[in-house]
Amino acid sequence: MSDEKPAETPAERKRRLEAVFGDVLPDTTSDERDPGSESRADAGDEWLKSQVPPHHG
Repeated sequence: MSDEKPAETPAERKRRLEAVFGDVLPDTTSDERDPGSESRADAGDEWLKSQVPPHHG
C-alpha cells in the first residue's frame, strides 16, 4: 500500500495555488515582455513628472 500521491500536472498546481493565493502574479515578468508592448500613458518619466506638486514647479 503506497501513501504517495501522484504527481500533479502544472495546470493542477496552478489551480491549487490560485485557490489559495488568487491570481496575483503575472505569467511573465516585465523583463520577459517586449518593451514596446507597454502602452500605458503613465509609464516612465511622464508619470513621475505628472506627480510633482504645483508648488515644486
